[in-house]
Formats: sequence, structure tokens, C-alpha cells
Amino acid sequence: MSNFKIWERFGVEMEFMIVDRETLQVLPRADIPLGKDKDGNQLSDVEYDDIGLSNELVSHVLEFKCAHPKSTFDGLGKRFFHEIRRANKKLEKINAMLLPSAAHPFMDPSEMQLWPYDCNDIYQTYDRIFNCKGHGWANLQSTHLNLSFDGDDEFGELHAAIRLLLPLIPAIAASSPYLDGKYTGFKDARIEVYRHNQDKVPEIAGLVIPEKAYTYDEYNRQIFDKVKKAIAPYDPEHLLNHFFLNSRGAIARFDRGAIEIRLVDIQECPNADIAIVELEIATLKAIAGKNLRDFDTERLSALLTATSRDAEDTVIDWPEYLSVFGMSGKCTAGELWKHIFAMVKNELTEVSASTMEKMLDRGTLSSALYRALGDAPSREAFVSEYKKLADCLAHNRLYGIEE
Repeated sequence: MSNFKIWERFGVEMEFMIVDRETLQVLPRADIPLGKDKDGNQLSDVEYDDIGLSNELVSHVLEFKCAHPKSTFDGLGKRFFHEIRRANKKLEKINAMLLPSAAHPFMDPSEMQLWPYDCNDIYQTYDRIFNCKGHGWANLQSTHLNLSFDGDDEFGELHAAIRLLLPLIPAIAASSPYLDGKYTGFKDARIEVYRHNQDKVPEIAGLVIPEKAYTYDEYNRQIFDKVKKAIAPYDPEHLLNHFFLNSRGAIARFDRGAIEIRLVDIQECPNADIAIVELEIATLKAIAGKNLRDFDTERLSALLTATSRDAEDTVIDWPEYLSVFGMSGKCTAGELWKHIFAMVKNELTEVSASTMEKMLDRGTLSSALYRALGDAPSREAFVSEYKKLADCLAHNRLYGIEE
């Protein structure tokens, strides 16, 4: 077990899409919940006590985040839920609402609109280089977890543990089985398109699993220097900061002493998102400090591809990897998560432990949606089922589980 308390300072970010309440058509109206200042100027950030709201690259996505680092999960799901309800109330006036899950099942990403206010020059640069009118930019909603570290020793220990956690995340958090009106073949299609949305400059995302870099100098040499060199011909004005450009599944933010985990699909309600985040931290706490630094990046990336495809049904036949979590032989990723949960559940708050137990019994949200909708649902079936997700968000409850 780690000798430093990685779970004591953290931040959480959640992204939701704005859609029409009846048709689920995507609406570029994040301006409404963000509001205007006293002079009538559009705001891009607003804070309500400990929860902040902000825009994203595209105008149909709204982010909710901890305004300041947190040290406890007590009541955090309720706080996010309160601000989600506030935003939904404001969106009612245009018959709009927030839609959970990590990818809209039938949107046309070519219709997306960039956020036209703050940072528009940066967004336009991204669009010029990568063409943001694709699912990998316009149709991805996630939950980010930021974990603090202090100095190279803590960074190295935390980064090593996170590299091993990343391939397991889709097996508990996948919620994006559909794109373009049909099943993609991946339970976590968000991660599959995420890994390819910057293929033009492959150094930016790498293998999604970060390289074996365990000090600032190693990270700078292996990742940041390569990213800066690769983007230079496309960004002569130097608008794109290397901290933000780095698109691995976990990114080191040395500017604020944190690592940001980015692979969690947004779920159907804040209680579910917070339960996953708590389980992530408890798992890292259990494995950090072990000898984890030599695990092969390519093999971890291959496991991530497998869990992105099959989620909890992925068979893991890698004894050295399983032994980190106290397992032997081979098992499914879902079985491994149940084992991990049994091992660490006392580290979770009562609400998250109860929520996670139900989620593990049900399976991922992707699997639940696929059971309800199949391979090629009609538009009417999509609208009906995803309205149920929106209702789960409106009442902070789980999808497909009787209360």
C-alpha cells in the first residue's frame, strides 16, 4: 500500500450534452445555463459554491466540476446533482435538457458548432488541424478524475498505478455502444474514436496508455518534447499548450501538481459517476507502492482495446497483471472488478458502495443499453430509451434497476 495519501486531494469533472427534450436533437446552447455577466457579456465559467460550470470545445456540451480541490466525497454526488437540476431548469425555457451517457447514439457530428466566445482562437486552431466535425471531438462525454501529487517520488508511484488501472476502466464505465444509429462493435466506442481522433499527429495520444515515465524529466523527454515537436508545423502561433495537447488516457499536469484520468465514460447520474471515481481511488490506494513500473505499454494498450470492445466480458489471461490485484489464473474483467470491489469497498462512502454493488450486478451501462436496444434500433427506440437515461439524470438514479 502507498505511503502517501493520493486520495486526500482530488477533483472531479463531468460533461453532459444538451439536447431537445422531445427529439433528442443536439442543441448548441451551453450559453443558457452559463448565463451573462452584469454587462450582458456571455460567461464561459460560473461557480455555485463548490461546483463550477464551464463551456467545452463545442457549444452543445456543458461541464460541471469541483471548483476547488476536495478532500471528501461526502455529499459530493448531491452537490453535482443540485447543479445539474439548476442547469436543466434553465434549459427548460427552450425545451432542452442535459443528456447523460458518453456518446449520442445518432447525432451527425458534422453539425457541431464551436464555442464562439472565450478561447475561440484555440478551438479554431484545433478545428483547422484536426477537423473537429467528427465523433472523436463532437460526441464524447466523460468524467475526469484529478489526483494530486507532490514531487517526483509521489508522481512516479501514482503514475505507475494509474497505468495499470486504465485498461480496466471500460469494464466498469463503458456507456457508449452506439454511433451513427447503430451498434459500433465496441461497448466503449468513445475510447475507440478517442484513440484515433488525432491520428494526424500521433504523438499527441500515443498508445493512450502513457509511457513508462516516472519523473518530470522522463515525462518531459518521452512525451512533452515529442508533442511540442510534432505540433510545431501545424501551430506556428504557439496557441496550443502541451499540457492540454497531451491526450493520453491519463495526463500529467505538472503545472498544477495533478494527474488527470480521462477514460471514464459519463454515466446516467452523478451517484454512478462518483461511485466509479471512488472505486478508482480505492483501487489505486490498494495497488500503489507495489512493483508496477515495468509493465509493457503496448500490452496494456492491447488490454485497453479489448476492454473497450467487450467491457466486463473481456477475458484477461495475464497472470502477472492479475497478481497485482490478488488474482490468479484468468478471469473476466467483470469478475476482476467484483474481486477488487470486495477488497476495497470499505474505503467507499455508504452511498457509493451501495451504488457500485448494483452497477456490478447489472453490468456496464453499455451492456444494459445493448440488451434493451440490440444492434440497429429505430430512431424511435433510441429516443425512447435515451429519454429514460435523461430521467435517471433528473432523479439521480440508476438505469435498468428497480429502486
